[in-house]
Order: sequence, then structure tokens, then C-alpha cells
Amino acid sequence: MKLTFLGAAHEVTGSCSYLQVGDKKLLVDYGMEQGRDTYENEALPVLPGEIDAVVLTHAHVDHSGLLPYLYANGFRGRVHSTIGTKNLCEIMLRDSAHIQEFEAEWRNRKGKRSGRTPYEPLYTMADAEGILACFVAHEYDKRAAISEGIDVRFTDAGHLLGSSSAELWLREGDRESKIIFSGDIGNMNQPLLRDPQPVIGADFVVIESTYGDRLHKAPPDYAVALAAVVQRTLDRGGNVIIPSFAVGRTQELLYFLRRIKTEGLVKGHPDFPVVVDSPLAVQATGVFMDNAAWCYDKEACELLDKGINPIGFEGLRMSVSSQDSIALNTDPEPKVILSASGMCEAGRVKHHLKHNLWRPESTVVFVGYQGVNTLGRSLLEGAKNVKLFGESIAVQAEIVELPGISGHGDRDMLIRWLTAMEQKPNTVFVNHGDSEVCEAFAAKLRDELGYRAIAPFSGEQFDLATGAVLVDKPGVPVQRKSKQAKQPPKEAAALLAAAERLLATVKKGMQRDNRQLRRMTEQIDRLTELWEE
Repeated sequence: MKLTFLGAAHEVTGSCSYLQVGDKKLLVDYGMEQGRDTYENEALPVLPGEIDAVVLTHAHVDHSGLLPYLYANGFRGRVHSTIGTKNLCEIMLRDSAHIQEFEAEWRNRKGKRSGRTPYEPLYTMADAEGILACFVAHEYDKRAAISEGIDVRFTDAGHLLGSSSAELWLREGDRESKIIFSGDIGNMNQPLLRDPQPVIGADFVVIESTYGDRLHKAPPDYAVALAAVVQRTLDRGGNVIIPSFAVGRTQELLYFLRRIKTEGLVKGHPDFPVVVDSPLAVQATGVFMDNAAWCYDKEACELLDKGINPIGFEGLRMSVSSQDSIALNTDPEPKVILSASGMCEAGRVKHHLKHNLWRPESTVVFVGYQGVNTLGRSLLEGAKNVKLFGESIAVQAEIVELPGISGHGDRDMLIRWLTAMEQKPNTVFVNHGDSEVCEAFAAKLRDELGYRAIAPFSGEQFDLATGAVLVDKPGVPVQRKSKQAKQPPKEAAALLAAAERLLATVKKGMQRDNRQLRRMTEQIDRLTELWEE
């Protein structure tokens, strides 16, 4: 029984672990990397067609986004997940495939004129449809056999609709071992979703560490805190731009905004518009409603019992078409716009930032984790200028981070989840965190709580019968290409040479009479005015 770490090792995104149990080969998650890659990731040790199954902890693309690529390259096994995760993947993986195809079309349209080799999308819509047909959905808390010698049970992780920690029982000959993959552990007391549920314990635990080195600030009354931001922004006549992950965070914010509207927490603007500008978020909101019975917490279910939609209210608009999205930035009425992506790396939110960052009356509100080297992180860290669509934009809008609104548990919540286990694990593997955070959290587990805790790099392999290290690898930083000074095109060089000749001619003519000097000055002035126009 061997465990090999491939993705999200000393990094926050791109989750992927490889398990070999006898002749069975499994992946736990297969996600895309988001933001800048820090370390080189090992490739899959076998061909995709040799993998028997995938266990998927939840639907976020940093855990699920490469599944269509796996299918495109020969995988025909089964993808095991919860019901909610399967339902969300049906929209999220199709959306990801659409983005891949659109980007390929855009690149090829530009590259065709210059004779570039055609760009192939990472995967297509057909690949997304293919992998979706491989899904097998499971209910929470029910143990099920997924292969000979391998059982799984999903426990609610409280991070996203359908999110889970995956318990795996592994049998190889007369040896048996149990391992738990935490997935992403949710924050406590989030709206809509239940808190993370406890697991009994295991021989080995793989735990995320996104916030493993910090504590969330004391959670405010989110609705009141958000209402204060909306109030002062609308009073200034500006827009509130909320970069929000389309799936999960957007629905939580709608929950808060419903309360703001219902309780009249914003004064003087009773009918202020709220717009969800993301086709994916619009679809995801429908999935949340359809799966309420599986994942909603007690308070949200009580609202449903009263006939109240927890994430719907008067004045809520859904923007689906690109024309609707463009119109938002020509409409002068102050409004709240929720738009993806949550880290401002892609999607429609970049257009809204372009039209609002330079406006002192507008506000950009961050309500989730911002990865290193993302536009969102730059804005939070005080960037004065950012580049959007090739244009430099001055940052004059108010930049706000609402503390505590995070889908990830903080350090103490992660420790609470781990220490609640009745069976203390032989080894705890720490992943899914920035490099220094992984190391700091592992050190805390070792030094203060007495765990054998390891923060593995990509490519490291362990024996799940004994916990022994089979392959020990150092992290290999991604090599950045050094930026070389760009040579100006030959036309620009010719222009500079002509300007130098003009200057030389002027200097030579300084001894001419006043009439000739005035004539030369007038001619140069006319040329300058012509170029300025």
C-alpha cells in the first residue's frame, strides 16, 4: 500500500494524491493549479487508462478541474463523490470545458495570422461529458465498496455543498490500513452549510493547511458588517464589487444580502440592486436549492419550512448574457455586483474592476482567500496601479477585506477536527497550504501536540502499512524564464534614427538668420501637432 503526493504539496491548489493498493490504482482528487505555480509537480506515475478510480472530495476546480483531461487521455474508471459534489461538477466541469475551448478558439484566431501552430484545448466539452458519465454518487456517512480491497465513506466537511472528508479502508493481502483525506475543512458557523462533522480516526491522515498558521478574526455579524460597506458606498454613489467564487461563496453572500434587505440594514436605499454576474453562479444557485436537504444547516432549513428562500430576495437580478454584463458598467445606478472569479484572475469581475477601481466612490470587497501572485492578493496588499486588459488602472476605490468570511477553517479549527478523532493516527501528512504554512502547521502538530507530522513535497512516497518513507524528494522550485529586454521593432528604430538626424540638423542650423530659424521652428511645431493629433 503506497501513497504518493503529486499536487497541492507545499502549495494551495492542484490537489492530487495517488494510492496503489495491490494492483489497484486510485487518485484522490485531480485538480487544476490556480495562480502562480511554486514547485514542480510530479507527473502521474501511470497512464490515465491504468487508473481504476478517483475519489473526489469536492467540486472546486482545484480539486476536480483536471478530471476531463484524465478522461481525454484514456481514463474509463469510476469517480466516487457525494451527491452534492456530483451535481455541482455537472455544471462546473462543463463550464471549465467551455473556457478551455473558448481560450483555444481565441488563441487560434490570433495565431492564424502569424502562422503559429494551432493551440489545442486542454480538454473539450465532449471530455467533460465523458467524465460526468463516470460519476458514482454516495450519501454521507455510508460506507461503500469501490473496488476489491477498498472501501470509502464520505463525511460532511462543511466547506462547500457536497464537500467531504474521505475515509478509505485499504486491504492488501493480510494487511489492512485506514487513511483519511480531510479535503478542505470548512469554517465554523457558516451560513447555509453544516459545520464540519467529526470522523472516528485512522492510521494515517492527510490534512489541508490553507489557514494552518493563523486564526480568523472574531467573526463579526456578517450581515451588519457587509451592510456598513454597502451603506457608505451607495451614499457616495459608487458600486460595491465583490469578487466571489461562483460556487459556494456567492450563495453565502446572497444569504447575508437577503437578511440585509429583510431587516432594512441599509438606510436610504431600500431598493438597491444586487446583481449576480456569472452564468456559473446562476446555475450553482439553482443546484444549492435543489440539494438543500443534503447539506443545509438547521437555520437554513427552518427558513425553507416557512416558505422563505434563504438565498433569494426582492431586487436580486441574474446576469447571464455578455450583453447584460456589459450593460452593468454603463448603468449609472449604484449597485452591488457579485462576479467571478474570486481571486480576480479571470472572468467578468476583471471588467468590473476595470470600470470601478479608478473610482474613489466605489468599493471592492474581498470575502475569501487570495492566492499568492493573484490580482486579488495584489489589491489587498495595497497595489496602487494594476494592469487589466493591457491598460494600467489607478487603484482609487476603497479596498475592503471582510474578516472571518472564509470557507476554510483556521489553525485551531483544523486542530479541533484532528484531535476530535478517537483513534490517534500513526502519521499526519500536511498539504494544501503555502510552503511556509505547511511547515509551520506540521511543526505545531509535532512540537505541541505530539503527532508524527510530515509536510511532503510532490513526488514523495510512503508505505501505508508501516508509515516508512519510500521516496524522499526535495521540493523543486519552478524555474522562471528571465525577462530579456525587448528589442524595439525596426520601424521604431528607424523613427528614433530620424529624430536624431533632425536634432543634428537643428544644431547645425543654429547660426542661420532669424527668419530661417523661425521657419524651421514653425515646421517642427506643425509636425509635433500633427503627431499629437
